[in-house]
Amino acid sequence: MKKNIVSGVTVFLVMVIWIFNSPALNAQEQEQEETKLPISWENWRQARVGAEKYDAEGDYTRALQYYLEYIRQAEGLGRMDIVAWGKNNAAYMIIKQHKQDPSTDLAPAKKLLEEGLAISEATEECRLKLQSNLEYVKMFIKD
Repeated sequence: MKKNIVSGVTVFLVMVIWIFNSPALNAQEQEQEETKLPISWENWRQARVGAEKYDAEGDYTRALQYYLEYIRQAEGLGRMDIVAWGKNNAAYMIIKQHKQDPSTDLAPAKKLLEEGLAISEATEECRLKLQSNLEYVKMFIKD
């Protein structure tokens, strides 16, 4: 009986591994990579506008996604000062989610804020915001 259960579990695990390594999924991941917007100032502006729109509407999850694109665009443009602001703003969307739902994981916000503070091109104003938001996060995450 135990041998049949082990065999069944083994077959199940092999199937799961096969499914997740299937060419169809790999093709889907490749397609997602190919559908990323090219790096441009226009795409950065659109990401910023989208983020601000969804933030104003209270849709922090969608705003976060736009801020992540904002960061990717700014990195591609070589504008690390803007990347720092993007990381702050993305983290702030997570903080806003946390304020609405205290079960929200703040670890990603902490990571974004620490990365933002590590950017030497960040302005002093940006550093103050990053630090302030990091202090909030650290009230809930113990190192």
